[in-house]
Amino acid sequence: MSVLTLASTPEDAEALRGAEAHRARLAGELAARVAMLLEAVNRDPSAADRIHAGLVSFCDRALLPHAAAVEATLYPAAHGMPEVRLLIESLIGEHRCLAALVDTLRAAPRPADAAADARAVQVLFEEHVAKENGLVLPLLAMSPDVSLAALLADMHRRLAQDTEDSSDHNSEEGQDMRDGQTMETGGCGGVCGCGGAEETAEPELDVREVPHALRHATVFGALDAVPAGSAMVLIAPHDPLPLLAQIEQRSPGRFAVEYLERGPETWRLRLSHR
Repeated sequence: MSVLTLASTPEDAEALRGAEAHRARLAGELAARVAMLLEAVNRDPSAADRIHAGLVSFCDRALLPHAAAVEATLYPAAHGMPEVRLLIESLIGEHRCLAALVDTLRAAPRPADAAADARAVQVLFEEHVAKENGLVLPLLAMSPDVSLAALLADMHRRLAQDTEDSSDHNSEEGQDMRDGQTMETGGCGGVCGCGGAEETAEPELDVREVPHALRHATVFGALDAVPAGSAMVLIAPHDPLPLLAQIEQRSPGRFAVEYLERGPETWRLRLSHR
């Protein structure tokens, strides 16, 4: 079923869909990283420490820069609309809360403390994204006086510049993690048999409650958090053959698929990062 997108121009309609998908990928990767941390806390403290460090790195290089770029580009335009002015002010406050929660997560002394803080970051970010996707972005897209496409282009330029600046100061932190080739796991990822990586938990991503239009982007984001040699369990309401085809097209040969359950109401698949 196609999804109706209301916008003042075709360019803004396309920009709206892209912005929603980008946020879904961020939320998906965050959810997967938090799930890996929660499952590792009681199984492997050393793995939990590494996953904790990777989660903080993801927040620093993705979530917080994204929030800053949105606040600098989209929010000023939306703040001029009386119907969302108070909402924008509250969203700016949520950015401050998100930054404070990430600082708390960074300073967590034990994996159990980090797990609780990570879950708080996840809940806040998901609620925040729901408000942006459900209210702010559609209003900007429908306004004939605003070019959402231009605002988003400016936002992505800022993000690209931030990434370039970060790379100049610290090339390790500027590494693009979304190719899924290296993660903060140490060793070789366990693929060469040298014992360089310990057992890691397999996070589960249940997309049955994710809006249909955002499911694929959410899965892509979650897969970006799965290190080589590890796996993620996907729970879906149907056999996700189109999604699997897109995963293969996006990352040829990278993920092996194993069906753990085949309906009739629930499909469970293990997606292993080779």
